[in-house]
Amino acid sequence: MIVPQEIRDEIAAHAHAEAPNEACGVVVLRDGRAERYVRGRNREASPHRYRLEVDPEVWFLEDEGYELAVCHSHPREAPTGARPSRTDIENIGLWEGRPYLILALARGELAAFRIAGGRAEDLELQID
Repeated sequence: MIVPQEIRDEIAAHAHAEAPNEACGVVVLRDGRAERYVRGRNREASPHRYRLEVDPEVWFLEDEGYELAVCHSHPREAPTGARPSRTDIENIGLWEGRPYLILALARGELAAFRIAGGRAEDLELQID
């Protein structure tokens, strides 16, 4: 998966704006390359969990051949850093098996995963 620097910067700006709460949104991919980031709203307004709310039109992008990846921040220095927490894994829901990005805000570290069957698998992430 390739995430251009300008999209990484948008994710980080959103995370800073929402801190101390977790920020969340959707990364829109085509052929493994991020084309844009759509800011969502964290309905939980919590520094420990999120519940993504985004414009319903975003979901229809899959009909146009895009792949959607959920993205959220870990706003505080956490033991997991840019790794899925137990809460992330347990609450994966509809995102199971899909690309999943986490920004560890304190470290500025962005990482990608696929979560399925209660396990997180690292995905290669390139930033150009």
